[in-house]
Amino acid sequence: MYFGDTKQHNKPHVHVYYGEYEAAIGIDGELLAGSLPYKQLKMVTGWLAFHEEEAYAAWNLAVRGEHFNKIKPM
Repeated sequence: MYFGDTKQHNKPHVHVYYGEYEAAIGIDGELLAGSLPYKQLKMVTGWLAFHEEEAYAAWNLAVRGEHFNKIKPM
């Protein structure tokens, strides 16, 4: 997540980097921009589903320019 990142994608989302791939993925699992290999996309969307409440809370802080706690991996 980037602070104040609401201009290009108004929907709550995360930015994902994997090798030469980049993607913006909505917290609801929608691929908004870019691409990821299928396996990695499924891993990210599964992680987002598992951490949905934490991700939305972090998003709400980030868009206000406030720091948020790291969300632990599965």
